[in-house]
Amino acid sequence: MNRGAVSPFLIQEIPGFTPEISRLVVMMNYARYTTLAAVQDLTTSQLDYLHDVQSNTIGSLLGHIASVEVAYQVDTFEGRGLTTQERKQWGTFLDLGDKARREVRGHPLDYYLRLLDDVRQNTLSEFAKRTDDWLHEQSPFWGGQPANNYFKWFHVFEDEINHRGQVRWLCRRLPR
Repeated sequence: MNRGAVSPFLIQEIPGFTPEISRLVVMMNYARYTTLAAVQDLTTSQLDYLHDVQSNTIGSLLGHIASVEVAYQVDTFEGRGLTTQERKQWGTFLDLGDKARREVRGHPLDYYLRLLDDVRQNTLSEFAKRTDDWLHEQSPFWGGQPANNYFKWFHVFEDEINHRGQVRWLCRRLPR
C-alpha cells in the first residue's frame, strides 16, 4: 500500500503526516481513486479519442492533472514557478488546447498512471516534511490575492475533480 493510502471514505489522520495534512491527503486520495476508476482499462485509442476540435483527449486530461500537481509542488514546496526545463516538460499538459491535441497521443494507460503516481509520491514525500502551520502560510496568488498553502492544495484536487468530470463525459461518448 502506498504511503497515504487509507480508506478513501474516512477522513482521518494518517501515520507520517500531521493531522490537517492527513485530512488533505485523504481528500486528495479520494479524488485520485475516482479518477483512476473512471479510466480503468481504457485503451490507447480511447485515451487518444478526440470528441471534437475543441475537446481535449482523456490522455491529455490525465497529463494535465499531473502537471497541475507539479506546478503546485514547485510553488508551495520551493516558492518558485516552473523553470524553463520544467515548462518544456509539463507545458503541453498544463496548457492543453491545440498543441496537446496534436502532440499528446499514442501513450498506453500505464504511461499516465505512472505519471500520476510518480508526481503524487513526490507530493506525499514533501507533505511528510511539513507541519500544519505550513498549510496556513500565505503568499500572493491569482492577481496578487493572498492564499495559503491549504487553499492551493485544495485547488489541486478540485482541479482534478473538474477534469475527472470531463473524463467521465468523454468516456460516455467513446465510439463503440
